[in-house]
Amino acid sequence: MTDPRLTPEIITLYGTGWCPDCKRSKQFFGEQRVPYHYVDIDNDPEATAFVEEVNKGYRSIPTIVFPDGSVLVEPSNAQLAEKLGMQTRAKRAFYDAIIIGSGPTGLTAATYLAREGVETLVIEKAGLGGQAGITQTLDNFPGFDEGIPGAEFAARLTRQAQRFGAEILQAQDVVSIEQDGQYQCVHTADGSEYGATAVLLATGARYRRLGILGEDDLVGSNVHFCATCDGAFYKGKKVLVVGGGNSGFEEGLFLTKFASQVDIVEFLPQVKASKTLRDKVAEMQNMSVTINHAVRELRAKNGKLDTVFVEDRATGEQKEWHYDGVFVFVGLSPNSALVKGKAEVDQWGAIVTDGTLMTSLPGLFAAGDVRAGSTKQAVSAAGEGATVALMMRQYLQKNG
Repeated sequence: MTDPRLTPEIITLYGTGWCPDCKRSKQFFGEQRVPYHYVDIDNDPEATAFVEEVNKGYRSIPTIVFPDGSVLVEPSNAQLAEKLGMQTRAKRAFYDAIIIGSGPTGLTAATYLAREGVETLVIEKAGLGGQAGITQTLDNFPGFDEGIPGAEFAARLTRQAQRFGAEILQAQDVVSIEQDGQYQCVHTADGSEYGATAVLLATGARYRRLGILGEDDLVGSNVHFCATCDGAFYKGKKVLVVGGGNSGFEEGLFLTKFASQVDIVEFLPQVKASKTLRDKVAEMQNMSVTINHAVRELRAKNGKLDTVFVEDRATGEQKEWHYDGVFVFVGLSPNSALVKGKAEVDQWGAIVTDGTLMTSLPGLFAAGDVRAGSTKQAVSAAGEGATVALMMRQYLQKNG
């Protein structure tokens, strides 16, 4: 009789909190928004025995079991992408336009360009749809009067771009962009090179880290930046949300679907979340908000979060809090590393563009959250995607 653990309902990852490859695989599934079940073999002797049985006596982790009965042991991200059927290599070497990033900006631009017959390639290293795709619900996007789940919104954007012929690569990281005469050369992490007449940077922004002692060691295990991705791991547990803005409150409310207690801590003497969100949180019996406190250190024990060291900024009192997980929402930093030292950026690293949304490098455009002056809203990101597509089309007509 077949062991039922070899045909799970969803992907099951057997690992430990101290295993770097386990963290990487968990991060990959999270970024690509692939549902999976995690089993920590350090806390489950039966799981340990199962891993050893699968690996002929070796305790090799991560051991990842798929619903079709197949098993991958210590796989690379490329192997995981192949297993999941993701396209990671383009069909051609040259395109009219290449778009880096698949959030509302990138996918809207791809739709507009491809619809006009422009050969368009989209390259995305994480989940399609960008941060909009991991938002619980978009309540303020025009046309969706009752809101729309972020995952569904992202899926619709993706299908729309593909319907008009845009080609999309997933789980592929762009490592550099170089100019070669009138063309742009895009290099990816797998060693591929793709050329284009025009390139759009729609790489968005990422959540900032706290930059405190112990944070890096716990990222991917007990420190997270996406409640939608990782909230389910905290069923019946206690979590801390760092950040009192709209994101912190929205993600905190989402976490109450799983966690038994969700507390929010804000560095400043007041929170910045909207009144609507503040009122919702105030109604929750299993949520609290603490202001004017600074998280100073995260300390682990046996590879897991043990203590959160906090300072009361009003009195200087040092406190020790205990949580199972920490979710960090303390602002955004533009993903502009690809143009560092090449194109003009502002003091915060956001890319500076002209009236056509072109950077200081001819043929290289930027739009959405990565651009200086953007409003960090999904609807304006989509609007910039449409605008930059029209500007790129004009550029292609002159230079293509």
